[in-house]
Amino acid sequence: MNINASLFVQMVVFFIGCWITMKFIWPPLIRAIEERQNKIAEGLAAADKSTEALAEAQAKGKEIEAEARARATTIVSDGEKRGAMIVENAKEQAQVEADRIIANAKAEAAQEMQRAREQLRDEVAALAVAGAQQILAREVDKSVHTQLLEQLKAKL
Repeated sequence: MNINASLFVQMVVFFIGCWITMKFIWPPLIRAIEERQNKIAEGLAAADKSTEALAEAQAKGKEIEAEARARATTIVSDGEKRGAMIVENAKEQAQVEADRIIANAKAEAAQEMQRAREQLRDEVAALAVAGAQQILAREVDKSVHTQLLEQLKAKL
């Protein structure tokens, strides 16, 4: 065999191998590579979108948290105001009730004093009448009258 013929046959086999490779092997390999590239690109895009979505969610969460804190502060201050108002109303009602009780007690004390005075007047009048009866019933004697008056003083 001649080296030229052998080189020519090798060249023909090489070209046939290249043609078969280009026709049957390369297209599935290139499709697989392109599919893999697309999947990787889609994964990277999804990762970017999820990063953006996470940033948005965190921002929204901070806004919601700030609103909740502001609302909680408002509710607490309203509660404190309402509590202070309730305490103030209770104090006013207690003062009104205390004034009413004091007025009732004063009125009752005045009535009791008036009753005691009337009772004392009645007793003094009864004693005076009793004393006058005793004086008139006995004869007129200065020492006896003085003694009766002393007894009246002791009873008063």
